[in-house]
Amino acid sequence: MSGSAKNVFLGIDIGTSGTKTIAIDAAGQVLAGASATYPCEHPRPLWSEQDPQHWWDAVVETVRGVVKKAKLKKQEVRGIGLSGQMHGSVFLDKSGKVLRPALLWNDQRTAAECDEITERAGGRKKLIKLVANPALTGFQAPKILWLRNHEPRNFAKLAHVLLPKDDVRRRLTGELVTEVSDASGTLLLDVVKRQWSKPLLDKLELDPALLPSVVESEDVTGKLTPEVAELLGLSTDCVVVGGAGDCAAGAIGNGIVRKGLVNTSLGTSGVVFAYSDQPEFDPAGRLHTFCHAVRGKWHQMGVTLAAAGSFGWFADALCQTDKELAKKAKQDIYEKLVAEAAEHAPGAEGLFFLPYLAGERTPHADPNARGAFVGLTLSHDRGAMVRAVLEGVTYSLRDCLDLMRELGVPVNEIRTTGGGAKSPFWRQLQADILGARVHAMQADEGPGYGVALLAATGCGEYQSITEACDATVRTASETKPSAKAKKAHDARVGVYRDLYGQLKPAFDRIATLT
Repeated sequence: MSGSAKNVFLGIDIGTSGTKTIAIDAAGQVLAGASATYPCEHPRPLWSEQDPQHWWDAVVETVRGVVKKAKLKKQEVRGIGLSGQMHGSVFLDKSGKVLRPALLWNDQRTAAECDEITERAGGRKKLIKLVANPALTGFQAPKILWLRNHEPRNFAKLAHVLLPKDDVRRRLTGELVTEVSDASGTLLLDVVKRQWSKPLLDKLELDPALLPSVVESEDVTGKLTPEVAELLGLSTDCVVVGGAGDCAAGAIGNGIVRKGLVNTSLGTSGVVFAYSDQPEFDPAGRLHTFCHAVRGKWHQMGVTLAAAGSFGWFADALCQTDKELAKKAKQDIYEKLVAEAAEHAPGAEGLFFLPYLAGERTPHADPNARGAFVGLTLSHDRGAMVRAVLEGVTYSLRDCLDLMRELGVPVNEIRTTGGGAKSPFWRQLQADILGARVHAMQADEGPGYGVALLAATGCGEYQSITEACDATVRTASETKPSAKAKKAHDARVGVYRDLYGQLKPAFDRIATLT
């Protein structure tokens, strides 16, 4: 490592419910952080949209907040790394005007477009051969086809399609650029060659000019424009590196840069992420194979669509009065609910929760899947329901991890992050249900920390992101599985899995009714 301790790097994470910005020094120490929230719109069942202006307003607010909190001089901030919710589609006309609200990763309206992509590609197997993944409703490519099929006037004006974090990059630098980890989730990237798939673009009759240029995650993509530098209180010498999609960024922040290391993330969605030296594929397409934010490396990933989001839904929908009372008493409603859950033994007295509130991706790839409590009796109280929610979400992570184990992915150590990882109770649930030791991280700043390290690497503080992680990333605690609890959950997980198959016909019928 070289340089001065006065060199500072920002990591900006544009999430689904809010944006968080952190500042780190050259040694990886967190100097300050700031957050801002914004709404997500659901104009129809299973639709999910956001106004990109919210992201930009939150970036301006949080960057200015971090600069003020850390008392940074503008020349001290040398680089910015961007992370963001993956798969979303920002549609721009030739003047850079946003044509409509962005369609997000958890939007499920594109089932017909997924079928169209599969058919045009020559079938599921041929599609996976082209871009390493099957067509899923969350990905960006089906969203572009949806715009063409359902909003032809907007499509006629379409000049550029960007991922959420890359729209922020456009506003920071004026450049239209993405990077390999986030681009992997568009369904338009040749993941093996790490470049856009011209054969698939041709089959879909999409102009490659719609897409930004694609680089590696630590590459410099531009500098702040004079107007933006003044607005943020930074220098025009400050560079913006490629960054990473939130899953890869979170994995970098947890040091998942070697084989055998696995990252679980409990944010709005749930993620199980495993490093890979080579592109390795699930022939059935249940796991994603994407480019990693480590130069020339890949990863396999399972994604569930409503992880901590399920817990948030429960608190919002069923505990509103308690939330208001807790707020007045300056208490955390989530800590209160977890304490109630902890009063119940593993298994929640026979109660199960299917966390398919936004459909599901891994392993079912089913936009019609629905959430459900199964096994309710008069004896169940709110604590049992909360326990069932937390267990159901963690069973969904186990679905992902077991697929990896079946495919021979080594699981030597699990490192966990996200809001759910901050709960000792939920970390113990992970250890018991996943059957492995679970490590919490010393700097659990999520994706923002990972892309701040990418910024430091791109600015020359480190020779590689692996070196950066070795120098800065540390685990803080280890949670070991309880043999008794593990046995109880091993017996239950089969029932949990059977419930989806038994309820799927009903889910499909419900979808036709709504």
